[in-house]
Amino acid sequence: MLIKKIALCSLFLYTALGSAASASGLDSLEAFVKTAKTGRAEFTQVVTAPAKQGQASRSKSSSGTFEFSRPNRFKFVYKKPFEQTIVADGQTLWLYDVDLNQVTARKQSAVLASSPAALIASAADIKALQADFSLSAAPDQDGLEWALAVPKAKEGMLQAVRVGFQGGELSILEIVDSFGQRSVMSFNGMRINTPLEPGAFQFKPPAGADLIQQ
Repeated sequence: MLIKKIALCSLFLYTALGSAASASGLDSLEAFVKTAKTGRAEFTQVVTAPAKQGQASRSKSSSGTFEFSRPNRFKFVYKKPFEQTIVADGQTLWLYDVDLNQVTARKQSAVLASSPAALIASAADIKALQADFSLSAAPDQDGLEWALAVPKAKEGMLQAVRVGFQGGELSILEIVDSFGQRSVMSFNGMRINTPLEPGAFQFKPPAGADLIQQ
């Protein structure tokens, strides 16, 4: 259960990383948002909880697939170690927990504007991002170009996100939440502007699933 809750929450709740430096990471982010209208990739996610006194930090890993169609449509399918699906269809954000046979539906506009998902998949263009984030470059690190995004809204738990690019290709989304929890989502085999399956972002709650509307 802990892994599953972390996996869902890590898409939306986070804290600050890094300082501004060269412009290359910001240029890569702007180019990605401008040119990548659709995309599909596999991902791995490692969530590391902060170490408690006298104990080592604990990490949990998950993996799955990611698809998006700009603006405002994306899907994360977690396959291991537990099955979960997160779908934004343009109006509603659906969270489906297979083990619990439970679906949570939330109004998409209320939860995504200042989220990491907006950075990589949801925003229509860089101006849309700048309405919700202060964007800057971050220092190159580990062979990647990094962009830093700080939400303009101060009341949320998300303080900042780093997005890493390699050769202009989206590589890593790195987040740390206000509890000190660190989430690193690495993308592999990203395919940009290729056709997606019809109805890729349609979601219908499975028969018998508990539906919670928020």
